[in-house]
Amino acid sequence: MAGKAHKILIVEDEPQIRTLLRGMLSRAGYRVVEASTAREALNAKAIDNPDLILLDLGLPDRDGLELVAELRSDASVRLIVISAREQTEQKVAALDQGADDYVTKPFDVDEVLARIRAALRHRLLDEAESPIVEAGDVSIDLVRRLVLRRGDEVHLTPKEYAVLAELAKWPGRVVTHASLLRSVWGAAHEQQSEYLRVVMRALRQKLEEEPARPRLLINEPAVGYRLMVPRGEE
Repeated sequence: MAGKAHKILIVEDEPQIRTLLRGMLSRAGYRVVEASTAREALNAKAIDNPDLILLDLGLPDRDGLELVAELRSDASVRLIVISAREQTEQKVAALDQGADDYVTKPFDVDEVLARIRAALRHRLLDEAESPIVEAGDVSIDLVRRLVLRRGDEVHLTPKEYAVLAELAKWPGRVVTHASLLRSVWGAAHEQQSEYLRVVMRALRQKLEEEPARPRLLINEPAVGYRLMVPRGEE
């Protein structure tokens, strides 16, 4: 939460957007560090040790996409891309490189703040090394391989559990189709998206209040899926 004064690094070459983000974050109670180039970003990350990075991809000295893995070299740092690039392949590439989330410009201020809160909350969960992920009325125990809904055990097939567990490792974060298929079915099946659709359909039937209007297992079209914590629990 903002009251803990998390430090956020803004990496953005457009002064107007940097000013907007700085004001938004300062009002929300975050400490802010700024960089306008890739070189400044890497220096600021090393010196200021931010908790989260907001990264624009269109930097003057390097493509921001090249920076994602470098800026995420410390696994405790969270990184959200904010970019005007709307192409699916750009989003997938950023997420596969290690970005926690991807927001397109023009952005909604409240949405960006919500994504930041979610990313920082998941950082704290990772630091606590909690084996249990809570999503609405669903509880996923990654150690005991146990899934409960409203306190009752939900019986999942091995593939259903494997997909859910992969999503639960990154709650709120988009996990790409290729990553899920590779982790659950193996590298040879990265193009077999129908496998994933069948399993997600089954998971929604078992875990969602309204499977046709999912609130927990969210599809990001042409990119992947995310396990959401309902906003009321943020």
